Amino acid sequence: MTRPDAAGCQSVGLAPMEAAHAPAVLALGRQVYDTSVKPYTSWSLSAIAGHLDAEAPACWVAFADGALAGFVLGSLGFDQRADWGNMEWIATAPAHQGRGIASRLVRACCRTLAEAGAAAVVTDVESRNTASAALMRRNGFVEGVTVTLFVREV
Repeated sequence: MTRPDAAGCQSVGLAPMEAAHAPAVLALGRQVYDTSVKPYTSWSLSAIAGHLDAEAPACWVAFADGALAGFVLGSLGFDQRADWGNMEWIATAPAHQGRGIASRLVRACCRTLAEAGAAAVVTDVESRNTASAALMRRNGFVEGVTVTLFVREV
């Protein structure tokens, strides 16, 4: 039997993501992501499937109170660096934010990528997303290359 945490919710369990989790992961992503800030990225079923189908997937889900509380999608390989892991998508359901779920997901993803041979793990955070930037810093990430997206309306 699980015991309630400080927020009065049952304990959060993590598990490797399976294809059966995809509908709930897709729905949560649609609820929390604003992909308009990064127009070269889109949240879709193919984004999920690409990570699950990777040679070394590092995808995890978190459940609390019988429902999806969060997820992370990562895989080995980043651009031309086969020895780097890419943690591309992470989300926590609004009702479960502030409980450390995202940090647990980050650690699980990074551990899985390290076990698969990653020498480093990269992720990107939109500049206005201060909560995600703080999450990454708390979990050992440091800012690297900064890229500015330039847009010219035509």
